[in-house]
Amino acid sequence: MATRQKALIVSDQKILNDKPIVKGTRISVALILQNIASGMSKEDILRGYPTLTKAGLNAALDFATRQFQGEEVRVFSGRK
Repeated sequence: MATRQKALIVSDQKILNDKPIVKGTRISVALILQNIASGMSKEDILRGYPTLTKAGLNAALDFATRQFQGEEVRVFSGRK
């Protein structure tokens, strides 16, 4: 995963109880997966969540894919 994409998925105890989210949003990777599983297209998801960017959506899907493939994925803290 490119460093730029990696930085788009963060985890912060103050936001959604430390779940991996798309940086700058309260949109979790799990929520994106639930939307895909329910039949929504990427375009539908982007329309439904105006704060979500295409890059953020792709980073979330890449993050989830790597988790299921058993690759080590690190979530970066959203704290500065």
